[in-house]
Amino acid sequence: MMKQRRMPFFVRAAIAFSLAAALAVLPAVRAFAAAPAPSEAGKPLTPETAAAFLDAFFVSEQAKPLYKGAAVEIVQDGRVIAQKGYGYANEAKEAVFDPSGTLFRIASVSKTFTAAAVMQLAEQGKIDLKADIRDYLPGVNFDNPYRKPVTVEDLLTHRSGFEVRDPRPEDLHDDFDRYTDMEDYVMEHMPPVVREPGTAYMYDNFAYLLLGLIVQNAGGEPFERYMDDHIFQPLGMENSAFELTKPLLDRLVTGYDAAGQPIAPYALTPTVLPQGGMLSTAEDIGKFMIAFLSGGKTATGRILTESSVEAMAAYRSTIHPLMPDTTYGFEAPIQLPEAGSSAAVLTKAGDLPGNSSLLLLIPEFRVGVFLTYNQNGALRDLFYQGFISTFFPQYATTADFGSFQPYGPEKLAPLAGLYADLRLPSIVTSVEVDREGALTISDAILGSRKLRQVDDNLFVDELTKRFTAFKLDEENGTVYLKEPYLNPLGYERHGVKPAGFADVAADDPYAAFILGLQSLGHLPNEPAAVYGPESTVTRAELARDLLEISGVRGSKSTSYAFADIQGHPLAAYIQAAYDLGMIRGDGKGRFDPDRIATRQEAAAMVWNVYRQLYPDALFADVALQGETDPWALPAVKMATALGLYGPEVARTDGGAADFRSKEPVSREEEAALLYRLLLQPVTQIVTELSRKQQAEAAQP
Repeated sequence: MMKQRRMPFFVRAAIAFSLAAALAVLPAVRAFAAAPAPSEAGKPLTPETAAAFLDAFFVSEQAKPLYKGAAVEIVQDGRVIAQKGYGYANEAKEAVFDPSGTLFRIASVSKTFTAAAVMQLAEQGKIDLKADIRDYLPGVNFDNPYRKPVTVEDLLTHRSGFEVRDPRPEDLHDDFDRYTDMEDYVMEHMPPVVREPGTAYMYDNFAYLLLGLIVQNAGGEPFERYMDDHIFQPLGMENSAFELTKPLLDRLVTGYDAAGQPIAPYALTPTVLPQGGMLSTAEDIGKFMIAFLSGGKTATGRILTESSVEAMAAYRSTIHPLMPDTTYGFEAPIQLPEAGSSAAVLTKAGDLPGNSSLLLLIPEFRVGVFLTYNQNGALRDLFYQGFISTFFPQYATTADFGSFQPYGPEKLAPLAGLYADLRLPSIVTSVEVDREGALTISDAILGSRKLRQVDDNLFVDELTKRFTAFKLDEENGTVYLKEPYLNPLGYERHGVKPAGFADVAADDPYAAFILGLQSLGHLPNEPAAVYGPESTVTRAELARDLLEISGVRGSKSTSYAFADIQGHPLAAYIQAAYDLGMIRGDGKGRFDPDRIATRQEAAAMVWNVYRQLYPDALFADVALQGETDPWALPAVKMATALGLYGPEVARTDGGAADFRSKEPVSREEEAALLYRLLLQPVTQIVTELSRKQQAEAAQP
């Protein structure tokens, strides 16, 4: 408990993927808008032009707010043509960012190195990429209801079908003496298979943890030693490791949060993390890029055969040719306007608190680029677009679809409905098809925008001219969606047809909310079931339901913040809500979990999260009528301004809203709140409120 309180950035990280629902996508969208247009012919890439591009980029007005310190390594034709550092590795100490010596976490770029180790062992016949992973994981058991096994290749390409098992907030901690074994962690957290293996793309951290364990078992030595013996040492990567020892910790770059404040150093669980725990320097990554782009050759031998390199560079699945998914160890680059993602380009991005990175390879031209910086954000998206537009504009050319004839409304109808992200179910998208066959797509981050069909199941949106694609699984009728903003690293799945409830009429004013939650799997989907729309909700139930739609699990702590939740069936959720700052109790050590929640208490639970993102003053002018307790006024004003309610809230002719603050929360009202949290365009509303206040403040 106290460790989490001392490390508030963990709380902020959890919030970012809970009720805030991937708010970090906004800087990326702004980066899209700020991207330079490609020239007809790119500049030749030379040491001189590379240096000029880097110097201009890092002093640009778009880039400067997005980093504290950064390092870049560019290689071409087997040599380094640029190696530069910018800004500070530690601002307080004015320590410069040195590409040859500054040590940083490369986060998920680690997956590329883990994949290379798998390919080495495949070359030796110790791993068969088409084999069942159980062959290499003795003692690891999991449920798989499908006839198809999960193969090593499925893990490499993020198509395992496993239920999501992302790192938890408590997996980042400050106990540097704690050691958690990789195999022990797998045994404790092993997920079941919930989709047919090989059918759908979901970015899968746990899959690469399993690959690390497979390397350890097939290679016959601890994973970190295998990587040192067979990858790092042959390449001369003297400043790279998978275990954060004390000497390496002393050299580690200082990370910064979104507000520019330093982040305390942290350790990871498990201690050796094949999917994201590698430490390195920009110079060391350059040595790997040179070897990979040289067909696996090093100065003294090989780390991979040429055929293995070619296998790693080939995309293995795609929802559309302009939107490829992954290779063995790489993923598609971000989309460029009306061009999509080129299959000629390989990328791998990585993020941990205080570190973001991008590995970029163009095998056709034997060009590699590595960028790392010590503040999370969209710098790499801006960099990628600028680099490609300057030197390789052929990959940003507008796609030619000829005289494609868009589908009619009848053929498009199956695409309509709600979609939930496979990895982050709190990311929800709504798709509507009108009578003329026009598609509208909307979500809580970017709001609503039109989609124009340009190819089979491929659409371009009016926001930034990026593509959205759909895929129909012919065997089971499931429809998948892939879009470029909220989570381009995976698919969203169409919700099931809701069975409805016996006590909720089709024309009920709350039916859309209730059936929407049922379609997304948040409510049971059994014919003739009874919902009880007018029954009330307890404080404990409300806390649980808010966390569950946000994809946040209950706490595993056995030490509780409130004396009256010991032994309560929802104690884990109440504790998790407290850890996130969502609930506070009565100030006397009690929560009253079974007391009926009031509407103002529901607003306060949401506001306790949102207030860490938005200031109270933003909603100060919201007009209310009716009675609200003073402590709840900011929360109720926020909920009113953001539209987090159903038809129960009425407004006067003057615009004042009666939130009915002190009344109990009914199940139908809770359904409206939960649905709105998933789909209400909160970010757009906040932006408009902020603009309005700024305009009023500027008036004389």
